[in-house]
Amino acid sequence: MRNKIELIPAIDIIDGKCVRLTKGDYGQKTIYDNSPADVARRFEDLGFDRLHVVDLDGAKSRHIVNDAALRSITSSTNLKVDFGGGIKTSDDIAKAFDAGAAMVTVGSVAVTCPELFMGWLDTYGADRLILGADVRNGMISINGWKEDSAEELLPFLKQYVDKGVRNVLCTDISKDGTLQGPAIGLYRQIMDAYPTLHLIASGGVGSNEDIKALADSGIPAVVFGKAYYEGKINIDTLWEH
Repeated sequence: MRNKIELIPAIDIIDGKCVRLTKGDYGQKTIYDNSPADVARRFEDLGFDRLHVVDLDGAKSRHIVNDAALRSITSSTNLKVDFGGGIKTSDDIAKAFDAGAAMVTVGSVAVTCPELFMGWLDTYGADRLILGADVRNGMISINGWKEDSAEELLPFLKQYVDKGVRNVLCTDISKDGTLQGPAIGLYRQIMDAYPTLHLIASGGVGSNEDIKALADSGIPAVVFGKAYYEGKINIDTLWEH
């Protein structure tokens, strides 16, 4: 029997619109819809119960920007929304939860201000916090993928898994938006080190077969966006994975 994998469609937001970038490059932007809430409702109608929302303006400007778009999604659907991008302060994370996020993804702060991240872990609990681990050439990238830190992936994860983190979203930046297949070897490396982790794979998914390969490799969850928007995924058969 094939391992079940949690399927999480993604909405990335710039200027209140649903977009996708390629390899995190704001110069390679495609607008897919002017209303993220309409897109979210379509995902719900298709049978999804979870949604990954990224405030790309927030990631770039280092503070939450598109909380109104988040609120429009959470107020018009029953989707469990995890939200990230620009969460740098306690005000930011409170604003995200106030706008209806069920979970919040935090990456840069976990690198630059570990004490603040741990405070949020204590305040909100491990079930509502996702550690964002965006990887380029084996190193954690921060601030909207504009900067590479000195943190190596596995040691970075270890310090937080040891402190109770259970949810990790890992994006291979070199794969993101390329539709060329996910970094399965990278995700297997993480799962081999931390087999109980709820790892969400992100980046590179271009087909149902890519999702099948992740499921067969025992990866718990996958985020996909561009592959859906460009008609590369067959939703009718997706649930078989």
